[in-house]
Amino acid sequence: MEVQGKIKMIDETKTYGNNGFRKREVVVTTEEQYPQHILVEFVQDKTDLLNNYQVGQNVKISINLRGREWVNPQGETKYFNSIQGWRIENLDQSMNNDMPPMPPEDAFEPVSDFEEEDHDDLPF
Repeated sequence: MEVQGKIKMIDETKTYGNNGFRKREVVVTTEEQYPQHILVEFVQDKTDLLNNYQVGQNVKISINLRGREWVNPQGETKYFNSIQGWRIENLDQSMNNDMPPMPPEDAFEPVSDFEEEDHDDLPF
C-alpha cells in the first residue's frame, strides 16, 4: 500500500525502553477534495530514511498497516492500529529526472507503405 502527499511535519527520532527501540513520525497531507493528515511511523533502521526529507516535499510512502490487541488492567480488550512506513520516494525529484514528454502523434512523419516484392534470397 502507498500514501502520497506533501510532508506537513517530520518529528525527531525517539528512543524507547532498555532495548533502544527507535521510532520517527512523519505527517503527510494528501492532495484530494478532502485532504487527510496521515501519520506514518518509521521504526528501527527505517527512521534514517527520513533524514533527507523536509516539510513541503511531495512524497510517496510505501506502508504496512499494523494492528495490536491489548488487555488493560481492568480486563478490557482494546485494539490499536498503526501505519508503518518502509520506503519513501521524493516525487518532486522523480518528476524532474523522468524522460521528456513524448511529442504529439502528428509531429511524426507517416511511414511509407512497404512494397511487397518477391525476394528469395534466403540461403536455405
